[in-house]
Amino acid sequence: MLRNLLTAAMIIGLCGLAAAPAAASPSHHGAARGRVFIHRIFYNSPGPDNRSNSSLNAEWVDLHNSSGHPITLTHWTLRDKAGHVYEFKASYRLRAHKDVRIHTGRGSNTSTNRFWGSENYIWNNDGDTAVLKSASGSVKSRCTYSDSSEQHSSVLC
Repeated sequence: MLRNLLTAAMIIGLCGLAAAPAAASPSHHGAARGRVFIHRIFYNSPGPDNRSNSSLNAEWVDLHNSSGHPITLTHWTLRDKAGHVYEFKASYRLRAHKDVRIHTGRGSNTSTNRFWGSENYIWNNDGDTAVLKSASGSVKSRCTYSDSSEQHSSVLC
């Protein structure tokens, strides 16, 4: 009898889970399996904010391809709340299960590191929002962070 009650309770519990609406992804993540998403933002480069190229390049955003196939990011954009926009202008494919880091400053683009070319910082130390859009303009990922004390340097999205 106890065994039948436990079995019935388990079945009812599983049915309840199936009927419950799926939990929404956190608003700062916005990524689903099989997609490219904003994985981490390093918004507060170490040392003084002197706008040197090395300091600017210590500020970056990592994108991750969680799918099992390469994804073409040509004409995709990454932007902040203030309207600064980075565009994958040249033909670019992010390999399966790989990351690409977009640095704020200048440098030579590779398959794993891309460079915004900015002479100013992009990501605010006290908080900002990064938005990744496809070539068609649809939002693929969003990450919002807040650090009013400016005590941290990065956020996992």
